[in-house]
Amino acid sequence: MGMSQRYRLLAPVGLLAIGAIALAGCAEGDSGGTSGSGGETTVRISGGITGSEADLLNQSFDQFTKDTGIKVVYTGDKSFEGNIVTKVTGGDAPDIAIVPQPGLLKTLIGTGDVKKASDTVSSNVDQYWGEDWKSYGSEDGTFYAAPMLANLKGYVWYSPAKFKEWGVEIPKTLDELMTLTATIQQKTGAAPWCAGFASGDASGWPGTDWIEDMVLRQSGADVYDKWVANEVKFTDAPIKEAFEATGKILLNPSYVNAGFGDVKSINSVAFADVAAKVADGSCPMTHQASFLSSNFLTVKNAAGQTPTVAPDGDVYAFLLPGVTEGKLAVEGGGEFVTTFSDDANVQKVAEFMSTPDFANARVKLGGVISANKGADPSLASSEFLQEAMKVVQDPNTTLRFDASDLMPATVGSGSFWKGMVSWIDGTPTDQVLSDIQTGYNN
Repeated sequence: MGMSQRYRLLAPVGLLAIGAIALAGCAEGDSGGTSGSGGETTVRISGGITGSEADLLNQSFDQFTKDTGIKVVYTGDKSFEGNIVTKVTGGDAPDIAIVPQPGLLKTLIGTGDVKKASDTVSSNVDQYWGEDWKSYGSEDGTFYAAPMLANLKGYVWYSPAKFKEWGVEIPKTLDELMTLTATIQQKTGAAPWCAGFASGDASGWPGTDWIEDMVLRQSGADVYDKWVANEVKFTDAPIKEAFEATGKILLNPSYVNAGFGDVKSINSVAFADVAAKVADGSCPMTHQASFLSSNFLTVKNAAGQTPTVAPDGDVYAFLLPGVTEGKLAVEGGGEFVTTFSDDANVQKVAEFMSTPDFANARVKLGGVISANKGADPSLASSEFLQEAMKVVQDPNTTLRFDASDLMPATVGSGSFWKGMVSWIDGTPTDQVLSDIQTGYNN
C-alpha cells in the first residue's frame, strides 16, 4: 500500500500526521473558486494530508498568492479516501483534490467530473516527471492529474552505532541481507528485526510493501507490471517466491519481533511504533518507507534524547538490496493533483503545482521529497531526504508505483491487506495467495 493508503496513515516521506486541522469557512462544494468580500479569489483543495503536514502545504502557496492574488486553502480530511467519491457524486467536489492512489483517481475519473489536465500541466509533466509518472495520472490515453510529492519505499532502518559495534556492514545483495540477519542474531541472541502491521482498517499494508519490494527485486519490473495488471496471478510462482523470501524473516521466530514479542505480535504492533524500538536499540532493523523518518522526531534514543537520523547518527536507512549488486529497482508512491473545475484560477493553481517552483517551496519547508526533476534536492530538510530525492529523480533508477495502490480496491486495499494479516497469524501461504486472488472476483 502507499500513502496512497499510507498517506491515509502518514504524510509521505516524512511528516507525522498529528491531527486534522480546522480551517474556518473552508467548506467544499465551491467548484470554480470563490470570491471573498475583498474581491480576492479562493481556490479550495481537499486531501488526506492532515496535521502539521497540512499546515506546511498551505504555506507552500504563500509566494504564489503574493504573485497572483489567488488565495489557496487546503483542508485535510482523515477520511478523505472514503469520502471523496461520495462528495464528488453528490455535487460537493472541491476545486482540486490531492489523490494518493492511482486506483482512487481512476474511480474519480469514472464519475465524469474530473477535468482533463491543461496543456501546460501536460507539458510540465513531460518535462519534469516523464512517461511512467504521467501514465499513473492517465486513463484510457487521456491525461488528467499531475503528480505532486513522492515517497520512496523499501528502506531498512538501522542503528549505525550498533552495526559498528557488531562489526557488520550494509548488505549489497539479498543474500548478504540474510547473512547479516543471521550474524546479528548470533551476536546478540535476540531477534534482528521488528515489524508492525496494525493500522486500523488498513492493517496489513506494511506487509504488502515487503511483498512488492521482493517481487520487484527478485522478478523484475516486467513481472511486477504484469502482476499489477493481473496477468501474473498471486498464485503464480513469482509471487509465491516473494512471500517465501519475506517469510524467511517475518515468519521466523528467531528473527522477529524484536522489542515486541513473537511472530503473531506483528499484527498487534502499530506500524509507526517500530521507530521507538529502533531508536532505543532494542530493534536492530525494520523495513519501512522514507516517511518513517518523521517518527524518529517523536521518540527517544537510549540516552533519552531525540535520535539523530544520519549515517553516523542514532538511526539511518539503506535501501533493501536486490539479487544482484548495483541494480537499483525501487518502489515509490505519491499523490496526484486532480481538478474538478475549468475555472482559470483553479487551473493556474494546478499548473503551479506541476512546476519545480511549487516542489521547491514545499520541499524546503521540511519532511518531504519530490520526484520533479527540476526541483533542487539540496533543499530537502535532512541528508536522508536529500539522498532519497536524488534516487527518485535519477532517470537511471527503475521505479515502480506501489502495486497495491494500482490494483483494484477489492484487492489492493482489500484481500491483499487482509491476506497479509492472515499470513502472519499462521494461514498457509498457498491458501493466503488463493484468498488474495479471489479479491478480483468481488
